Amino acid sequence: MNEATGGEGATVQQKEIITIEDIRLLVDTFYGRARLDDLIGPIFNNTIQDRWPEHLNKLYNFWQPVLLGEHTSYGAPFPPHSVLPLEKAHFERWLQLFHKTLDDLFSGPKAEEAKQRSVLMAQMFQYKMAEHARMGTTPIR
Repeated sequence: MNEATGGEGATVQQKEIITIEDIRLLVDTFYGRARLDDLIGPIFNNTIQDRWPEHLNKLYNFWQPVLLGEHTSYGAPFPPHSVLPLEKAHFERWLQLFHKTLDDLFSGPKAEEAKQRSVLMAQMFQYKMAEHARMGTTPIR
């Protein structure tokens, strides 16, 4: 385990991502931060409204097979995002907050994999959104 300095000078033990509880900690901590963010918080809060428990559950089920190799059903993540007013700055902030959360809580290969996959996901979403805008089409839901 590595050590990192917490928000108030406290030392926090970082650990590997190895269980569903680790996934829940990552998702809950990240979205707790994202909801309060001046740039992306309003988009999340206006879109999800009072459905946070349901949304967080979907995210646990999304990251569990990605990082732990345990199959869960999670659907297609792109279509719901395709209709949101997202620009490059939103994706950059999402990545910044997600990577900071990973760095604050975890270390090791799975944390690095989560960072790499988040970058690829952000790039893919931006590409698909630009293509649909260019072609004047709407993604299949």
